Amino acid sequence: MMNINSLDLNLLQTLDILLEELNVTRAAQRLNLSQPSVSAQLARLRAEFNDALLLPGPRGMLPTARAEALREPLRLALEALTSAVAPPDVFNPAKSTHIWRIAATDYMSSALVLPALKMIRDAAPQSRTAVFALHPPQVAQQLEKNELDVVFHTGDNAPPTLHQRKLFSERYVLVGRYDHPHLQQPPTLDRFCQLEFVMVSPDGGGFSAATDSALAKLGRERRVALSVPHFLFMLEVLANSDLVAILPERLVRHTPHLRVLTPPLDIPGFDILMLWHPRLHRDPAQQWLRQQIAASL
Repeated sequence: MMNINSLDLNLLQTLDILLEELNVTRAAQRLNLSQPSVSAQLARLRAEFNDALLLPGPRGMLPTARAEALREPLRLALEALTSAVAPPDVFNPAKSTHIWRIAATDYMSSALVLPALKMIRDAAPQSRTAVFALHPPQVAQQLEKNELDVVFHTGDNAPPTLHQRKLFSERYVLVGRYDHPHLQQPPTLDRFCQLEFVMVSPDGGGFSAATDSALAKLGRERRVALSVPHFLFMLEVLANSDLVAILPERLVRHTPHLRVLTPPLDIPGFDILMLWHPRLHRDPAQQWLRQQIAASL
C-alpha cells in the first residue's frame, strides 16, 4: 500500500506531463527542468508505484497498464487541486444569479434592507434577495449552517464568534400623528408621562422597555396602553389615534404624516451591527454584498 503522505506533489505533476508527452526531453522542457532531473524523478516514481510506468518504445516511451490506468484520474485530481488553490474569480454583479439571504427585524428591514435594495438590484439585476425574520438566539447556528449570508443585530449580545461591522448608532425619538394635540411643541417630562403609549414587543405582550428603565431612574413612569409585535402595525396605530411611541429615529425619517420630537429625558440608544460567518469573510460575492449595504446608509 502506497503511503500518500510521503508522495511528493511535484512527482505527480511530472508524471502527468510524462504521460502526455511520452518523452523525457519534451517533458523536461515543459517543466522547465533539465533532462537528468526529470529522469531522476521518473526513477523515484517507479519506486513509489512499484511499476516501470514508462518503457522505451520505437518513437518515445510507452505507458504500462498501471500508467495508463493512472492517466485520467491523475489529470482530474491535479485539475481539481489547481482549481481549489487558485485565487477566487473576480465577482461580476451584472452576471450574478446569487440569492442573498438576510435576517432582520421589520425595523431593520426598513432602515437597512430597503435603502440597499435599489443599489443591489441596479448593479446585480439577475440576483434575488430573501429577507428572513431575525431570531437572535439562532443567528450563529443559521450562519454556521450556511442558511444566511448577513444578519443585522443590535450591539448587545452579538455572538462573539462572528465577524461584525458597526453600521450606525441609533437614537430614540418621540412620535405621534402630525396633528396630535399634545405634540405641537416638545412636551415637558410631566406631560410626557401623561401621554398614552404604544410599544413594540417582539416576543409579544411586553409593556416595558428602555424608556421605562430611563423613567424609573428618575422616579417616574408612563402608561403603555398597547403592545404590538410589529413596527408596521404600530405606525398605523400612531397615524390613526392619539397614542404616541418612542421609536428608533431611522424608522420615521420619511413619514410626513407623523410628528417627530426629541423626548424630554435621556433614553440610551443602541448600535446596529452587520454580522457574518468567518467562512464568508473573504468571499468576493459576499464582500460585494456587504459593501453595498454599508454604502447605502
